[in-house]
Amino acid sequence: MIKIIQLLAMEITPLSPQEILQLRAETKGTTERIHFNNAGSSLPPDVVVETVISYLQEEATHGGYETEDKYAKEMEHTYDLIAKLINANRDEVAVMENASMAWGLAFNGIVFNAGDEIITSEMEYLSNLMGFINVQKTRGVKLMVIPTDEQGNFSMQALENAISPRTKLIAITHIASTAGTIIPVVEIGKIARKHQILYLVDACQSVGQLPVDVKEIGCDMLAVTGRKYLRAPRGTGFLYVRKEVQDKLKLILMDGFTAEWVTEDDYEIRNDCRRFELTEKNRAVFLGLSKAVEYILNIGVQRTWPRIQQLATSMRGQLEGIEGVTVHDKGDQQCGIITFSVRGMDSATVKSKMAENRINVSIGKAKSTLIYMNRYQLSSVVRASVHYYNTEEEIDAMCRVLINIMMTLACIA
Repeated sequence: MIKIIQLLAMEITPLSPQEILQLRAETKGTTERIHFNNAGSSLPPDVVVETVISYLQEEATHGGYETEDKYAKEMEHTYDLIAKLINANRDEVAVMENASMAWGLAFNGIVFNAGDEIITSEMEYLSNLMGFINVQKTRGVKLMVIPTDEQGNFSMQALENAISPRTKLIAITHIASTAGTIIPVVEIGKIARKHQILYLVDACQSVGQLPVDVKEIGCDMLAVTGRKYLRAPRGTGFLYVRKEVQDKLKLILMDGFTAEWVTEDDYEIRNDCRRFELTEKNRAVFLGLSKAVEYILNIGVQRTWPRIQQLATSMRGQLEGIEGVTVHDKGDQQCGIITFSVRGMDSATVKSKMAENRINVSIGKAKSTLIYMNRYQLSSVVRASVHYYNTEEEIDAMCRVLINIMMTLACIA
């Protein structure tokens, strides 16, 4: 098995220095600043920006409906592109305005009864936890949280032990907002399938960063945003719902796109995942999402993911070598999100000082992953997230700036 994996790995051609230069040349933002906030919103490729602007200009000169008609084939092809990206069928994909809408429509489409149980992890995202709390309060549902172990790994045995005849849903965030840990969604999926439990995955930070295969994961539903590692415009996302599950979810919103009139007092719901969409949407950013998915497919996530891992490992190593800096990422599997804190400095100060030097980082607030952050008594962390278009030189520059900031503030103190 090891030899086979090694052979497969050898077939993946790494990104060359020339390709990195070309990819950076195709991203105007890389000339303006160092962007380590890809977990918040990546810099879009120029072709994505041009697609959105061009479409809006055509709407302004030719009319909204007329422009939509002109690009109908390209919009329809978006479903094929997304399906290819996550190894789904095109009728299992719905394009959404954001991941919150995608996740919310899937989760709230589940019919919960008093006594039903939801299992999640301590790394779950804020808005998802709010959904769990809501059904706790309104429907008498019980929430069970699986903690990570001392090494930061999700316990499969603890998951098995938590499952009961009342378990209705396993809901997992693949990669947390404020940690570099990757939750083993494939292994969790095997357990979900074994017990025939609905399985919902939040893949906001993973799609576009690492290979995601819904068939391999075995999930019933998957929610994704466009603005993070997919490098699509803000206000985009998509929802995957396995074909066999679509009829099991009740519809929260409906219009003439969701269903078709049969008689004056009856309708027929669409026979695909687009039943979760509504008629009106921003067609310009819709096409921007399509172009972003096409862009990463042309490069290959299998090629960009190793580079992200390499850059993340380099950044963690450099940060760990700076006295007074604590890196908080745990777990055997880590991603392109690096979280750290600086002794004697709050995260907001680090972020603002970095910004003065044209370096973008973000703040991971406690509320984003409240259970995890409370466990480790963290009020906030600095979050630096790398993408394949970042460079070792940018990491070096960030660390030099951080050291200078720490020295300057130490002198003032």
